[in-house]
Amino acid sequence: MKKLLLLGLFVVGLIWAIASFDGLASQGTYNSIVLDFREDIPAAEIRNQVGEIAETYKVTPRLNSIFSTTDNLYIVRGNREMLDSLKRSELSKYTEYIEPDYQYRALGMPNDPDYSKQWNLKAINAEAAWEETKGSGATVAVIDTGISPVPDLKDTKFVKGYDFVNDRENAADDNGHGTHVAGTVAQSTNNNFGVAGIAYEAQLMPLKVLSASGGGTVADIAEAIKFAADNGATVINMSLGGGGESAAMKEAIEYAHSKGVTIIAAAGNEKRNGASYPARYARVIGVSSTGPSGKPAFYTNYGAGVDISAPGGDKSQNEADGILQHTIDPKTGQPIFAYLQGTSMASPHVAGVAALINATGVKNPDEVTAILLQSARKVEQDDPQNYYGAGYLDAKTAVEMAGNGQISFRDFFRWLRDNGYLNPRFWIDGGVYALLPKLLMVIGSYLLAWFLRKYFPFNWSWGMGAGLVAGSSGLFFLRGLYIFDLPQAPFRVLGSSIPELGTAISGSSALNPIFASIIVPAVLIVLFLGHPQWKWFAIGTSIGVASCLIVSAIASPTLVWFGSGIFARAFLLVNALLCIGLARLAMKDEARVA
Repeated sequence: MKKLLLLGLFVVGLIWAIASFDGLASQGTYNSIVLDFREDIPAAEIRNQVGEIAETYKVTPRLNSIFSTTDNLYIVRGNREMLDSLKRSELSKYTEYIEPDYQYRALGMPNDPDYSKQWNLKAINAEAAWEETKGSGATVAVIDTGISPVPDLKDTKFVKGYDFVNDRENAADDNGHGTHVAGTVAQSTNNNFGVAGIAYEAQLMPLKVLSASGGGTVADIAEAIKFAADNGATVINMSLGGGGESAAMKEAIEYAHSKGVTIIAAAGNEKRNGASYPARYARVIGVSSTGPSGKPAFYTNYGAGVDISAPGGDKSQNEADGILQHTIDPKTGQPIFAYLQGTSMASPHVAGVAALINATGVKNPDEVTAILLQSARKVEQDDPQNYYGAGYLDAKTAVEMAGNGQISFRDFFRWLRDNGYLNPRFWIDGGVYALLPKLLMVIGSYLLAWFLRKYFPFNWSWGMGAGLVAGSSGLFFLRGLYIFDLPQAPFRVLGSSIPELGTAISGSSALNPIFASIIVPAVLIVLFLGHPQWKWFAIGTSIGVASCLIVSAIASPTLVWFGSGIFARAFLLVNALLCIGLARLAMKDEARVA
């Protein structure tokens, strides 16, 4: 009997719960009501009913759009109480249905009112990444000027930090820089206030190493790195930098890496070749900055030490092209929403995405780094000076690639496909080192030499071989080398063929018409024609230049001053033929050379 009583109570409770549960169908927010009048109701009667609603409820019903006339679909401002009243009224006889006009939003889009101003989060595909994770379980140490508890960080989780400048636990911000950086990483999101952050369910660890003036010491930074590693940080962001290598900082970075911490740092804002320290260290992901267009920001460093690019803002044309977050006014200490720009703003984007990757289960810093770089979107234009590193930060692809903590062959295949490596045009247009065009230039030069040899016999020599390479491709693989503390220009010169020398210093892929012509081969032949060995270098150069110009005319005919198109192609082909003719004349009546 007791069991039957309990079963009866359970059934009654279950029925009551089911009856009381509204379900997803009636969940949602709305501030207006849909009235769909029946099509068989005369227009005059509909006007009558609309007038009564207006008079009774003091509202103004209106057709939803110009397409609503045939359906008689009206919208009226109202709440739950008004909806219930309309359903109970005589109006139900004239309508097909009366229901809430629920508000939907794009999946993953936060309800923060100023989110629409955060072009940077859309640029990294943050919304799609949020469908998978929001960063829960990750801890990001922000090594900066500290973090102040501004209102839009109210719901963000914090762990214990430290102020290394003043030697105390309270790491409050007296500059505004660190709070802004922290906002990009984990601003409170979906709180109907302010703006959003990338990994807004992650924890922040405030570590103050920079004073109110923005300066700090290597010793403090090194200690902060070790503190972060010892206190559970999974990601470190350092939106700071300077010149000079430090053994103390390098040791701290190696220590943090060994403890499983992914370390990210800003490349620097000096517009110079080579990232600042600590971005240049091998265990640190160096981040350059782009603006809303995706182009490099005018101030960003490039070259050695740049591993990936991310939005950092470029306010040269518009204030709103900066990065918007909630921070403090350094003059008053009061909370403000501010647009800032810099690689300091770019770095926390990568740190935030690293936290999202951590939340999927991938913790090893080498794996996190591999995912960040492999998931980066391919840069469509040439990047000889390494402004972008692996490409543009892409949160969606990074989270997808992280998967269950493994990078599968399928993920790698997708990365190859999405970045163009499986597309034949990628190799024709130029890959990382424009591999196929360069090989075609070298092979073409040797084929031309073999063809001429049939009519003007000669023996191969080092001079001929060196000339063919110098004229056709140069030591092209050197153009992709970025060595710390060494200028990049010498590598670009050594990695360029003679036609490319005119723009090698600037790093442009366009050809200078003076170098990409018969002029240089003609000068070399005039100078060395009487020399028994060097004349073959000059002849080989002429043949190599011809091959380079032919392939360039087919693949990407772009000339400085003249642009690309039919004229550029014609110029290159004509000069290629002239170079072949010049080599033929130089070889005529020449004896065989051992």
